[in-house]
Amino acid sequence: MMTNHTAPLIELRNISIVRNGRVVLHDLNLRIESGEHVAIMGPNGSGKSTLIKTITRELYPLYDPLSSMTLFGQESWNVSELRSMLGIVTNDVAPFYFRPITGHDAVLSGFFSSVGLSRHQELVPEMREKTDELLHLLEVSHLADRVIAEMSSGEVRRVMIARALVHDPKALLFDEPSNSLDVFAQIELRRIMSKLAQSGIALLLITHHLPDVVPEIERVIFMRAGRIVGDGAKPELLTAHALGSLFGCPVQVTQQDGHYHLLS
Repeated sequence: MMTNHTAPLIELRNISIVRNGRVVLHDLNLRIESGEHVAIMGPNGSGKSTLIKTITRELYPLYDPLSSMTLFGQESWNVSELRSMLGIVTNDVAPFYFRPITGHDAVLSGFFSSVGLSRHQELVPEMREKTDELLHLLEVSHLADRVIAEMSSGEVRRVMIARALVHDPKALLFDEPSNSLDVFAQIELRRIMSKLAQSGIALLLITHHLPDVVPEIERVIFMRAGRIVGDGAKPELLTAHALGSLFGCPVQVTQQDGHYHLLS
């Protein structure tokens, strides 16, 4: 399937989503350009997870003749083809703990969208070479032979980022990437995110942790109660007043070298 590389990464027009009989996204309009680094922020329950499931085609919007949804300029996608354009990094890694899967095999299985490898899958040398290259890029070559269950949360997160990169996607979607990580692992993760952004991969970050918004991200979108309530440049939105309104409590914001931190 041919794609239009100048088309926006995401364009949603008048999109509403119902879950369990309740509208959780309300008439959403959103356009994110290809190559743009964007953070989508909001408190728990703001609709961020539903937006992710909409983007990844796990949920579909209510029918409306005025609504449309395109990814890379296309309304219809084969999910396996979409993975080659948009890599997804989530915290849902539990299946990788059910059997002894090494870091190398976890990344390699990304070519097949499987959990680990099975005998019927045909591996070619290029796949193994790409896996080694990505483990090196993510600075986790030493985890190639270690099983997932013996890794720290931060190590697993980097292996899963490598897995999401096997098809050389144009963009990476990070879903609350620093959840469950200790302070050191959070710092290392953000350094890796900056490294990826500088390599030319677009970042789409979904988070409620302000420090996750690495310096390369220039645009911030606020969500609350299933609606977009703010959209602009970081200096305009990452203020004490705006963030306090978003999260519903008074806060203080500090900024140093492009990194923002929230003090409650």
